[in-house]
Amino acid sequence: MPHLFDSYQLKSVKLRNRIGVSPMCQYSSEDGMATDWHFVNLGSRAVGGAGLVIAEATAVEPRGRITPGDAGIWSDKHIEPLERINRFIKSHGAVPGIQIAHAGRKASAARPWEGAHSLKDEEGGWETLGTSPLAFGNELWRVPKEMTLADIHQVQDAFRTAAVRSLEAGYEWLELHFAHGYLVHSFYSPLSNKRTDEYGGSFANRIRMALETTQAVREVWPERLPLTVRLSCSDWVEGGWSIEDSVELSKKLKAEGVDLIDCSSGFNSPDYKNYPFGAGWQVPFAEKIRQEADIATATVGFITNAMQAEQIIRNQRADIVLLAREMLRDPYWPYRAAQELNRKDTATLPVQYASWL
Repeated sequence: MPHLFDSYQLKSVKLRNRIGVSPMCQYSSEDGMATDWHFVNLGSRAVGGAGLVIAEATAVEPRGRITPGDAGIWSDKHIEPLERINRFIKSHGAVPGIQIAHAGRKASAARPWEGAHSLKDEEGGWETLGTSPLAFGNELWRVPKEMTLADIHQVQDAFRTAAVRSLEAGYEWLELHFAHGYLVHSFYSPLSNKRTDEYGGSFANRIRMALETTQAVREVWPERLPLTVRLSCSDWVEGGWSIEDSVELSKKLKAEGVDLIDCSSGFNSPDYKNYPFGAGWQVPFAEKIRQEADIATATVGFITNAMQAEQIIRNQRADIVLLAREMLRDPYWPYRAAQELNRKDTATLPVQYASWL
């Protein structure tokens, strides 16, 4: 029976525990460049004892940024500051991961604390790309350009190149962001995909973008390192994407060389009505995909206390728990959880702290 503080091996990578830092956008980059903020934000979670630290959604091209402050990896200039962060993360016993992404129709938005609305051209906005010429809605009013086949292939190549740069920057865990209403999710969801070509209509056509993008990345990402995908396992809208669809897509992603599914949900429509917010509310997605698609999973969603996380792992509902807001509240959550679970032998602190504590 696995436990939260047991190590976890995936390919050649060994995590010291089953606790990961979920990718969280900081909207604090300059032309996509990581800053000292990112160094402190990510580095402190490694010092705090997490086994896996995943950097925020990192745009594969400038048009793929959610906001002007998004992290980027579309240029070689982005590599050096990321490499510096990753050296520090590794020196404190954690595995550095990155989530590469394209925002699609949800791009060209203001930062959350500036309103999160679509930016006008005179505010620094830019043309966005989408599966179909449909705006997301509400504050995100910008209508994207419907992608041509050339656009699709260009974005797939941008994911491939971003994976190469991720490896050069020292990442050992790569996650493809196919969730939350961003570009690839908008292809596989019938809510946002109204195409009539080979990328629209049937289930097989709508998932083509996800599979081909995965194939492009798999060509350059080493077999020895984990390749993972974040899915929105349900749109939470009638007639939208479902958990049953996610199981089938997960099976196909596994066949393309994906090692783990990071199970989230939603955010492809402002019209959701049935989000069951609450403690561990997305764990059933990870459990179902793990069992029915026979692939490792990570789970997210209001995981806040040690016993809750321990039970998820012990009951084999997921292989890894990813914490987001709780890690912002307490970068040393893993250390505290080890105390609460009477696993002080696994508590990891740098000597500078341990001598005092």
